[in-house]
Amino acid sequence: MQYQPRSSVINRPERSAGSSPSQILRDEICSKSAISFLMEAHDALSGAIAKRAGFKSLWASGLSIASSLGYRDANEASWSQLVDVVERIVDSTELPVLVDGDGGFGNFNNARLLARKLHQRGAAGIALEDSRFPKINSFVGDRHPLANIDEFSGRLRAVKDTVADNLVLVARTEALIAGHGIDEAILRASAYAAAGADAILIHSRKNTADEIIAFAAAWRNRLPVVIVPTRYYRTPVSAYRDAGISTVIWANHSMRAAIAAMGNVCGRIIAEESIAGIEPDIATLDEVFDLLRYDELACAEARYLPPDQQQ
Repeated sequence: MQYQPRSSVINRPERSAGSSPSQILRDEICSKSAISFLMEAHDALSGAIAKRAGFKSLWASGLSIASSLGYRDANEASWSQLVDVVERIVDSTELPVLVDGDGGFGNFNNARLLARKLHQRGAAGIALEDSRFPKINSFVGDRHPLANIDEFSGRLRAVKDTVADNLVLVARTEALIAGHGIDEAILRASAYAAAGADAILIHSRKNTADEIIAFAAAWRNRLPVVIVPTRYYRTPVSAYRDAGISTVIWANHSMRAAIAAMGNVCGRIIAEESIAGIEPDIATLDEVFDLLRYDELACAEARYLPPDQQQ
């Protein structure tokens, strides 16, 4: 049975109580009633901000997490560092988190270990890409060698055999990034669907969505299609709805916003030798305390501490 494209209706049905994170994420990606939006998070704070803004699911971005740790998006951060950050995002938000797992940090054995650890830390899904290890960010340089189709399919099968439906498995093909065209992308997506993927992430570095829309038309909704419109950001969401796209990931925008805002504040402080001018433009401490639920701590102290030890 083919996956059926969704309509342009925005409202989603109420989620059933007690659903697991993976089931909630699966419902988001496979919903026939609305396109889903995942917001990037790179730490607990950015996750909490995205939740407060109204996002229902998150993308634990490899680029953004690596950047926040001071690494390049070239498999410089380890899988264990990634898993630790994901745990903090999950704990701070209690939202379903789809994790950018790069290529799995090695062969099938590394990929299934990563998937098992992510499941243990509360992740809802993992996206694995068919770039050759070590990867480089899709928008850096022109050399993006791809993994062998059969070998990568083995990675996907190993992950599926390890975590079954406890993690949503998104197979990401970099065929268009590597310049191989639609036919190669369809060939790879078909193999990954046969290997057990729950959805296909098709990536592009073009400034328009033309090849993404062409892929969606040729793919014919055999599985839900996930996209990352970082470069073709001018395309209206209506075009994705019309194409039957399942899910849109805003993949690195909190991290980039933080870089711009912190750079501006640091520059002003060093130039003005004062913080008086920037106070109206930054979050108040009360906003920080509210976001991180200091009120809950106060209530807990009243409940659990004797009066003479309370703040």
